[in-house]
Order: sequence, then structure tokens, then C-alpha cells
Amino acid sequence: MNIGSAFQEFWHATGAVNFTFGQLIMIAVGLILIYLAIAKRYEPLLLFTIGFGAVLANIPIADIAGEEGLLGIFYQAGIANGLFPLLIFMGVGAMTDFGPLIANPKTLLLGAAAQVGIFIALIGALILNLVPGMTFSLADAASIGIIGGADGPTAIYVTSQLSMRLLGPIAVAAYSYMSLVPIIQPPIIRAFTSKKERVIKMEQLRHVTRVEKMLFPIAALALCIILLPTATPLVGSLMFGNLAKECGAVDRISDTLQHALINIVTIFLGLAVGSRMEAGLFLRFETLGILALGLVAFSAGTMTGILLAKIMNRVSSEPINPIIGAAGVSAVPMAARVASKVGQEENPQNFLLMHAMGPNVAGVLGSAVAAGILLAVVPVIM
Repeated sequence: MNIGSAFQEFWHATGAVNFTFGQLIMIAVGLILIYLAIAKRYEPLLLFTIGFGAVLANIPIADIAGEEGLLGIFYQAGIANGLFPLLIFMGVGAMTDFGPLIANPKTLLLGAAAQVGIFIALIGALILNLVPGMTFSLADAASIGIIGGADGPTAIYVTSQLSMRLLGPIAVAAYSYMSLVPIIQPPIIRAFTSKKERVIKMEQLRHVTRVEKMLFPIAALALCIILLPTATPLVGSLMFGNLAKECGAVDRISDTLQHALINIVTIFLGLAVGSRMEAGLFLRFETLGILALGLVAFSAGTMTGILLAKIMNRVSSEPINPIIGAAGVSAVPMAARVASKVGQEENPQNFLLMHAMGPNVAGVLGSAVAAGILLAVVPVIM
């Protein structure tokens, strides 16, 4: 082989020749996610790794996202079988304090109300089938709807079980809207509450004992096993981590779950999700529908949480600030912080953070229960 032929063969093996327009677009999308993570601090741990995974997945010839590629191995090891989201839930459980929910059990209803957005988006996805170019099965619609829970690991877990082909856009939508909570929620809160309601001061929560905190995960898991076994993987992982934190006897396990394990799994999870953002899988007309429905689901969940809190305030003997209803979506603790911030903007003496944490952690449970319902019902109907 002469030098000219060798050079020509090398040239045709370079990325410069083999890039497609779609791959360049997706690399740009990945870089935007990385920018948002670094410059804007929008869910940086996830958007950084997902964005970098998207860049790697769209490099031509390298086949990094293939079954034998680096990202493909991550994907098969923890996404295809649903392992990574469950490990994340263990870490979330170890970092969660259910004390505010135990002290004010009524806020469990607010976490449940915020899941209405999931089912609104599910119906919306089926309606979108009337639009040319949109084709969503019931399993696809259920996976899209779970975005409304504002819980990334739950969205990934449900999608991995029901609609693997939509994993990329659903994961990106879920984490994007989670990161945009401080932008999306305040206008909705102000639109559905009056000035008089926003300045309502709530009484200090009672002290929750250690025994109560230990009994809660055991009782929650028992109810899940009896009533909705399909939610057990998510709820069981969450409660395992929480009991490890609250019992005080396995501090090393709790510390590992809260730090080392969840950090390592977050890296693998983000890169694996990014591997599903290949141009051929992501650049479809359906992706626009998924992004739009995700916003509808998240907004509807925020709205229904607020509306139920307004009703509860009218019938409750103790004052309830409707703002805390917005924290029913399970973006922990960001949604609770947003509720607290909006409350203090209206009344500097109003401290709603701990009150908002009740519906916030209830939202984590609510999204897991909603996921269990979808996983139980959708395969039967199909």
C-alpha cells in the first residue's frame, strides 16, 4: 500500500469525515447540558454526566454507546435491568428526614395530589397520537407521565421497564424540569394563591422521636407489600436507606449510602442515560411532544398540590399555607426551598421550610406509588 492510499484510508477513518448533522446537533445539546450544570448549577451532578455521555455517544466510529462500548456496558449493567435507580433510591432514603411528614401526616395528601400531573400527561400522550408523526403506546404514555412526579430515578426506572426507546428524552426532560423548579414553580404559586393566603403563618411542628422515625420506614414498607407489591423495589430501597440512617446502629452503611455509593452510581447513571441520546434515538418529532408533556405534567402536579392545600386550609382547624402544596412534587429538597422562599418574600417572618418538607418527602413516596400502579396496570391492559 502506497503512502497516498494509506493517507486516504486514514482520512476516511477520522471523525471529520464520518460526522452526521444529527450527531453534531446532539453534541451541541450535550454541551448545553454541561454548560447548564457548570454555569447555572442546574442539577449539576446529573446534567454534567448526562451531557458528557451525550457527547461521547455521538462520536462516530468509536461506538462508545454500543453493547461492548464503555457507555453501553454501564447501560446494560444498571439501566437495562433497573439497578441504578434503585441504588439511587437507597441513597435518597439515607438522606431523607421523614420527621416533618410524621409530625404532620395530613401533608401526605399533598404529596399524593401532586401526582395527578402524572396521569394528566399520560392521557395527553395518548391524545397526541392524533397528531401526525406522534406514535405513543400506553407504555410510552405511562413512561412520559411519570415525568410529572419530578423524580428522575423513578422516571428512569419506569421507562426502563415499560418503554426503553424513550429513555433519553424522558430522562433529560425529568432532570431538566427538576432543575428548573425555582423558575417554573413561583409563577404557578402566585397565580393560584392570593396575597392573604401566601402570608399565612403555620404553627411549629411537634418534636418527632427516634422511635417514630424508625417505625415509619418499617410501616411504610409493610403497607407497600400488602397493598402494592409492584412498588416494593422503589419503596423498599428508599426505606432501607432511611432505616439505616435512623436506627443509629449502622452508621458506616448510612454514610456509604449518603456519599460514596450515591456519588458513584450517579456518575454511571448519568453516563448511561447520556448513551441513549444518540442522534438516531433522540432527534425525532416525538421528542418535542415528550418535552411539552413533561412541562404540562410538572405544572399540573404543582397546581393540584396547591389547590388541595387551599381546600385543606378552609376545613382545617390549624392554618395551612397553600404554598406548601407546591412542594408535593418530589424534587427534594428544591421544591421545599422554593416554597419557603416564596413564603418569606411575602412575609419575612414566615418560615415554611420544615412544613414544606412534609409534602416534599411525601411526594417521593407518591411518585414511587404512582410508578407501582403504572407497572402493575399497564402491562395487564396491554
